[in-house]
This record gives sequence, structure tokens and C-alpha cells, in this order.
Amino acid sequence: MGARVLCPLARTLTRFDHHGGENLPGPGPVLIVSNHVSNYDPVVLGAFLIAHGRWPHWLAKRELFSVPIVGWWASATGQIPVDRKGPNPAKALDYAKAALDKGMTVVMYPEGTITADPLHWPMTGRTGAARLALETGVPVIPIGQWGPQEVMGYKKMTFPKLWPRKTMKLYCGTEVELSDLHGCEDFAAAREATNRIMDAIDAQVARARDELPPPDRYDIRKGTRVPK
Repeated sequence: MGARVLCPLARTLTRFDHHGGENLPGPGPVLIVSNHVSNYDPVVLGAFLIAHGRWPHWLAKRELFSVPIVGWWASATGQIPVDRKGPNPAKALDYAKAALDKGMTVVMYPEGTITADPLHWPMTGRTGAARLALETGVPVIPIGQWGPQEVMGYKKMTFPKLWPRKTMKLYCGTEVELSDLHGCEDFAAAREATNRIMDAIDAQVARARDELPPPDRYDIRKGTRVPK
């Protein structure tokens, strides 16, 4: 019910400039990976996926569920909360795998949070999405977004700024090639898969921003840029 109300409303209140829906696979499980620039971008990404017959299930930090509008939408559509301060935050990956086993569409932000990069490009990725992909072998589809940050900012949980009407740019790329790594469980494989995923997301963000991505990537744990 929430998605039926919020997604058409989002299309009315903002302009959608979306591309690449043909790259989404047919029926069956899929893992969607995207950059994260705003608390509003789940709405934009969700509207895109629903328009192409995919009902999304996010791994989202629990704090997001208290954000006005976005939190209501997340609860109403059965998203997967991740309690990063709890005793076992990795348990969320088990819930994600169970959803994939049922043929669902799971969405992850490999950065783990809204980008803190001063240039607002994707940061270094965490390995959770890669480990899930290597374990399950499901298709991994990269998406790049630009524009949601104009509605709700980069970090602050602000009330949406909808006037003047903003344009939400989204590009969906082809499947990330990971077949040579499927079944590998070591850290090196997970890190290589993570790098490929982040490079694929970078490529789509570059299309959305109409800019070349930087040669390095911001590492939030180090507070500086590091080589890709």
C-alpha cells in the first residue's frame, strides 16, 4: 500500500530521468547495488524498480526507519532493518539470503551509509554485498543516482525540499561479472568482488552526473582518499 501511494507521489513531485530498465533480469532473484547520496534516494530507486516489475527489499540501517516519510515507507513495504549497534549486525545478510532464496529483489548500498566523500562520489565499499553475491550466485545489477540529495541533503535528515521541482537521474547498468569468483569464500575474493561492484556503480554515477569519476575513492574509516 505504501509503495502504491509514495511512488506515484514521488513521480509527481520530482522529475524522473531514468535509464537502463532493460538491464534488469527477468523473473527470479536479483541483487541491486547502488550509490547512496540521500535519505530520499530509496524512494527514487524504489519507484524505478517497481515501474519495471521489481518489488525491492532493502538492507537499511535501523535509524532510517525513524526518518519522516522515508521511514514510514520502509516499514510499510517490509524492508530489512540492520542494527549496526546490535550484538550481531551481520545477521541481516541471513535475512537477505532468505529473501533471495524466495526469488525476491534485494537492494544494498555497499558503502553502508550515505557518502561522506567531499565530492559526493561513492566511497570504498564494504564486503557484505559481495559476500552475498558470491554465496548465492544471483545477478548483481549496479545503479547510479544523482539528484535525490537536492531533496533531502547529503547527511542531515531534513524535511524534503520539493520546490522548485528537482530532477532525479538514475542509470541502471548491466550485470557485474562475478562468475569467476562464485563459491569463493576467502577475503581476497570478497574484496575483489567488492571492487568490481564499486567500479560498476561508479560508471553509472558518472553517467548520471555527466562527469568522470575521480581516480581514487574516499575511505570513511580513514577520513581520506585511497587508491581504487
